[in-house]
Amino acid sequence: MKILVVDDKQSLSELVSQFLGQSYNVTTMEDGLSALSWMQEGNIPDLIITDLEMPNMDGFELIQKVKESGYFANIPIIVLSCRDSSADRIQCLKLGADDYLVKPFNPEELLIRVEKLLIRA
Repeated sequence: MKILVVDDKQSLSELVSQFLGQSYNVTTMEDGLSALSWMQEGNIPDLIITDLEMPNMDGFELIQKVKESGYFANIPIIVLSCRDSSADRIQCLKLGADDYLVKPFNPEELLIRVEKLLIRA
C-alpha cells in the first residue's frame, strides 16, 4: 500500500513517514503541485495525507484537483493541519476529503484513521 504525504514542513513529513513507513510504502512531497505532477506521471497512491498551508498549491486546491480528476477521484484523503476551525473542516469535507486531523496529532490515531480508510478503499 502506497501513502503520499504532502507537507512543506520536512520534519512533519519525516515523522509521519517514519511512523507509517513500518506498515506502508510512504512517499513525501513538499506541495500540492509536485504531488499532482508525481501522480500524473503514473504514481497512484492508495491514500493521500495533506497539509493545507503550502506554497505553489495549497491543500484545498490539491483536494479539489484530485477529486475533479476522474482518475484519482477515489483516492481517500486525510487532511493534517494546524488549522482547527470548523469552516476549514467543512470546506475540506465539501471538497471531498475523507478525514481531518489537527496538529499536533497522536501518531497512533493517524494510523488507525489510515487503516480504516484503506480497508474501505
